[in-house]
Amino acid sequence: MTFHLRVVTAGAVTERVVALLADEPGVSNLVVLRAAARRPTGDAVQCDVRSSAANSVLTRLKAACEPDVGPIAIQVVDAVVGERPGRATRLGIVQRDIAPVWDVVDERIRYEAVYAPSFYTLLSIAGLIGAVGILINSQILIVGAMVVGPEYSAIMGVALGVDRRDRRLVTTGLLALAAGFLAAIILTLAFGLVIRGAGETPGAFSEGVRPVAALISSPDVFSVVVAVLAGIVGVVSLTESRAGALIGVFISVTTIPAAANIGLSIAYGDWVKAEGSIYQLLLNVVVLIVVGALVMRLQRLIWRSRSAAPT
Repeated sequence: MTFHLRVVTAGAVTERVVALLADEPGVSNLVVLRAAARRPTGDAVQCDVRSSAANSVLTRLKAACEPDVGPIAIQVVDAVVGERPGRATRLGIVQRDIAPVWDVVDERIRYEAVYAPSFYTLLSIAGLIGAVGILINSQILIVGAMVVGPEYSAIMGVALGVDRRDRRLVTTGLLALAAGFLAAIILTLAFGLVIRGAGETPGAFSEGVRPVAALISSPDVFSVVVAVLAGIVGVVSLTESRAGALIGVFISVTTIPAAANIGLSIAYGDWVKAEGSIYQLLLNVVVLIVVGALVMRLQRLIWRSRSAAPT
């Protein structure tokens, strides 16, 4: 993988930045455009950086040039035609040239951990989809609700905050999760009361045939195992930019379905299932946050040791 870096500098700082980049073997296509930048005014410096060198380049840039260097724009290059693979990519089936670029990972998580009205809207709609799935015992709708729900961005934001000891990130994420799930629960409660009052409750649900609801409201050791594994896969998929694996996390953890089942259970006066669903929701959220923070820290340590090892 290759990244394209853009930064605006001025005067002697430009020479320092150019010298630093020129000294890095992982940097190519280094371009300096004198007095070409506006807002801020200065020299535009651009280059391509292999992923294996990206952490080193960004660390050196920030350490040597702050606060004289402005924000560094980073763009993923889809493909580079004609580039020959470096030595680090020929170490058998395990390649050391794919180290996560931690500045990119952190900024991506922070960017997703912004809670616009759409966050709460999607969470509430996902809860309604989950409620319908529970009422008609449709596992397909439950999976659909899991995919629609945006709560994982908040969970990873809290995990990053724990890992980076960022109290603001943790507090904001927890408040967003609490408000979002509360909105979903209230909406599904209202929906359940309307369905019950209108006499539209499905026959099987009225007779107590609720296999989907029973599964959701019965947390056990396997719920913990799945949440732990999903937490590991979620962090690895984010750090390695594997979107397919991340979608798998969305449809494997019982957060949205649990919130939906809390509202429905209260609407139908089933306090036992409501209590079980509360435990299920809290269990999944807490385990995902804890495992996410631990795996992020472990990955940083592993890749740091590999970077320090001789090639």
